Amino acid sequence: MNVEGFLLGIDHLAGGRLADHTISEEMRTDPKTRRVFVVITWLLMAELVLGTAALAIPVMLRLRGDDVPWVVWMRLVIVLAMTTTLFYFAWRAQGGYYWAYSRLRLFSKIFPVVALVTASIPGLYPVWMVTEQIFFSLILLGIAEYLSTDHMRQAYARPARKPKAARPKAAKLVNR
Repeated sequence: MNVEGFLLGIDHLAGGRLADHTISEEMRTDPKTRRVFVVITWLLMAELVLGTAALAIPVMLRLRGDDVPWVVWMRLVIVLAMTTTLFYFAWRAQGGYYWAYSRLRLFSKIFPVVALVTASIPGLYPVWMVTEQIFFSLILLGIAEYLSTDHMRQAYARPARKPKAARPKAAKLVNR
């Protein structure tokens, strides 16, 4: 199986019209860019550890015979899936793909807001999960901050739009 071909297919699905756009090799290998991705990888590892630890709590509660609401299980599955997706975006962005950088930057700003809003709904989650969501959000906001530095925004500058091709004029309809 051609792994790179499979990944390029995912890139085209996730990246749309910008899937093929990459930054210059010089900017991709710049020490500042590489340092940012090292930090982001460690922050995502912290997310993974936090999510895995958060999964262990309801498992232990369930084994003890306590009821664990379905919303807790759903939230944990979503957090682990999001973290996996963010790892993929970070990996592809580190490879120079603009679309992956833009998705990683966007999601690292949106996910914390969603997590904090849902955590603020009274009685929806147990206290330990609200605490986990706060830490989850803080880590993601840290990732967003690293991605929003002047250097990173310069390295991953939005590509210029291609001009649209002129459309042929439609024939006039005559009402008879």
